[in-house]
Amino acid sequence: MFLVLHAIRLKGFAQPDAVAHTTGIDEDDVRRILDDAVAAGQATKRDGRISGYALTTAGRTDHQSMLREEEVLSGVDRAEIDAPYRAFLAVNPELLRVCTDWQMRPGPDGRPLLNDHGDADYDRSVIVRLDAVDDVAQPVCAALSDALTRFGGYGGRLAHARARVEAGDGDWFTKPLIDSYHSVWFELHEDLLCTLGIERSREGL
Repeated sequence: MFLVLHAIRLKGFAQPDAVAHTTGIDEDDVRRILDDAVAAGQATKRDGRISGYALTTAGRTDHQSMLREEEVLSGVDRAEIDAPYRAFLAVNPELLRVCTDWQMRPGPDGRPLLNDHGDADYDRSVIVRLDAVDDVAQPVCAALSDALTRFGGYGGRLAHARARVEAGDGDWFTKPLIDSYHSVWFELHEDLLCTLGIERSREGL
């Protein structure tokens, strides 16, 4: 139950297949857990052209209680999470710049233009910078995984997105609704904030 609710909390809104992919739980089991959560008032389900699940206010409260219980049962030392989080924060601005530079490029007059990916040399220079970010991120993910098992998937998911980008599939750089590098990075950031109980608006204060 916790891992499924946690995945929905991080994604904000998601379908069972995405939750199954993130958590490693069988998709049928994910559907059952989510339907039970709806029945318990912890989640809502939206059908239609865009379908999926989201946590209710009660569900978010229950999830917070589960987070605290997880820390107690796992015997987690917050310093083991905080140190990698600080390393993540140090490289986060560069990742955001890299993603912006993938989506936009300097125009003839110096003003940014939508990147049509027609300049292979420019795109390659941005990918090289993504590689540098990932080289820093992988040890961070490893440290987090050592501290708390549920962080174990992030390193592999980021590496997979990086490999897809390097293979020429640019969607895996920043495209939403797939496990693009930016999507996984955002989810990891949210997971760190959630785990440490830090409000995004107060981060760094």
